[in-house]
Amino acid sequence: MKTKILLPLTLLSVLAVLTSNSPKAEAPPAGAWEKITNALPAQAWAKPQKARKLLVFSATAGFRHASIATGKVALTELGKKTGAFEAIVSDDLAHFEPAAIQQFDAICFLSTTQDVLSPHPSVLKNMSDDEKKLATEKTMRLRKSLMDFIESGKGFVGIHAATDTLYNMPEYGRMIGGYFDGHPWNAGTQVQIDVEKGQEKHPLAVMFQGESMNFKEEIYQHKDPYNSKKQQILLRLNVEKSGKVGGMKRQDGDYGVAWARQHGKGRVFYCSLGHNHEIYWNDKILSHYLAGIQWAIGDLKAKVEHE
Repeated sequence: MKTKILLPLTLLSVLAVLTSNSPKAEAPPAGAWEKITNALPAQAWAKPQKARKLLVFSATAGFRHASIATGKVALTELGKKTGAFEAIVSDDLAHFEPAAIQQFDAICFLSTTQDVLSPHPSVLKNMSDDEKKLATEKTMRLRKSLMDFIESGKGFVGIHAATDTLYNMPEYGRMIGGYFDGHPWNAGTQVQIDVEKGQEKHPLAVMFQGESMNFKEEIYQHKDPYNSKKQQILLRLNVEKSGKVGGMKRQDGDYGVAWARQHGKGRVFYCSLGHNHEIYWNDKILSHYLAGIQWAIGDLKAKVEHE
């Protein structure tokens, strides 16, 4: 039996956007829209220098997170409420063509997985050899287009599984700052996330006021080329004060959760929080996302230093 639910027009328009380019109909959990709108920051961290456009891309060739639908709503409403940017929610690879990509100020990979700049494996297996050759040529063109876009001075934002993406593209791994290497802390694990020492007043972390966060969330560990000296760490997992788990691989105990880094002339912001729906209506995290996006776009000024 289908239950009829009357939704605000704003929510209906957002849901129409987030389902149009998805492999199947997706929707956030009941009540998510209200929780998100109640948690949104009142204003942007910086006045946009001009109208800004953020491509929110969430294609997946591997695991697809249920929270992607919630993240799409959160990012759309975050830009709309604060006026900081317009979120263009689309998985259309045409946006990565060299001419088309220039319309955006930053690209956001929202929990993307695996080789998202190539045809989906289910499509690729049915292609002829000639079609596969053309597809490979296109993939290489789109890869170069993305890297040229960032290195020329534009922005890149990665959320959660963005590091579980493009393992066959080393330059992407170097750009984002590391690759996913498992999540010893599962979605139901209680964790403590600390602001990195010395970063309490940094524009991308000031919203936390130096206070730790405690909640349940899936936390990633990262492998090469991850090196916390090559990015400015903003948030870090407190292993000692988080749930006890097995499967930790890092001998150095270095579990960065959010960071910023320069890549060429471009700006890269990554936050691994975003597996659980609740993350997208956490007011401090939404404010953190906003600051990271505005810095990546180029409107929020912040010093980012690393090797």
